[in-house]
Amino acid sequence: MRVIEVTRFGGPEALTLIDAPDPTPGPGDAVVEVAFADVLWIDTAIRGGRAGAWFPTQPPYRPGAGVAGTVAAVGEGVDPGWVGRRVVGRTGPGGGYLDRALVPVDGLLAVPPVVSLRDAAALLHDGATAFAVLDLVGGVRTGERVLVTAAGGGVGAVLVQAARAAGARVVAAARGPVKRDALRRLGAEEVVDYSEPGWTDQVRAGLGGLDVLFDGAGGEYGRAAFDLILPGGRACAYGAPAGGFAAPDPASARERGVATTGIVELRAASAPARRRHLLAALDAAAAGRLAPLVGQTFPLDRAADAHRAIEERATVGKTLLTV
Repeated sequence: MRVIEVTRFGGPEALTLIDAPDPTPGPGDAVVEVAFADVLWIDTAIRGGRAGAWFPTQPPYRPGAGVAGTVAAVGEGVDPGWVGRRVVGRTGPGGGYLDRALVPVDGLLAVPPVVSLRDAAALLHDGATAFAVLDLVGGVRTGERVLVTAAGGGVGAVLVQAARAAGARVVAAARGPVKRDALRRLGAEEVVDYSEPGWTDQVRAGLGGLDVLFDGAGGEYGRAAFDLILPGGRACAYGAPAGGFAAPDPASARERGVATTGIVELRAASAPARRRHLLAALDAAAAGRLAPLVGQTFPLDRAADAHRAIEERATVGKTLLTV
């Protein structure tokens, strides 16, 4: 089978397509014929050697952490009824950028009939993360004022839709007209470009302040957005593409009574919690309450182009590999 490996930290060219033996399922395992592989921003940071503080991965390794496809074979002790089922699941050290993935069957979820494998792959991490973030802030209530930064990404687009479905007033912050247009179609009350001066003034003028901040951008954008939160508000800093996770000043947060959560709490989530959040995302998609924003797909042998597009911020919503 084909598989992408990384033998050294470096640019997108460090992603190398090789041939490897097909996996053989052991007890409790399933082999998934991959249709779509999930591509995450953190994949690019790990490959570039920039994520050691959060993910101590060292070359050689196989990138990718999740796939959607069809079960082709199962190992001893696994119900043979799994064969032929459409599934989605996280992968382990074997990676996710490949033709066939070896996954413990208890880590797989059946994809609802009305949800495509493409959408299931898009929700595997981003949908689960979005619903985990919602839990961390205690949910969103009708009439609350919400800002989503990096709203044009996969997690942000789900959060915009979920907050709108809960009855919140949602402002989405993203770069460029393509992302802004997509977010308007997803129901954002207002969309601002945070690469332009005065974007926080636009948010303040539209909402008067924030009850909830979902910060997927980090860096200076996340720090600027934190200043918009009203006393008693909530914030979750879950993304870092703009230059590190935006941890607010603890003294300022305490003084204003702002409850803050972020990447530490997300990484501490148990496997059952991740499964529950993914189920919630899949159920919401099956019910028509949200649809992942899949902006681009690349064939497996162009994984380097997928990474390059993410790093150049040339992507909209979710990026997937087609296998």
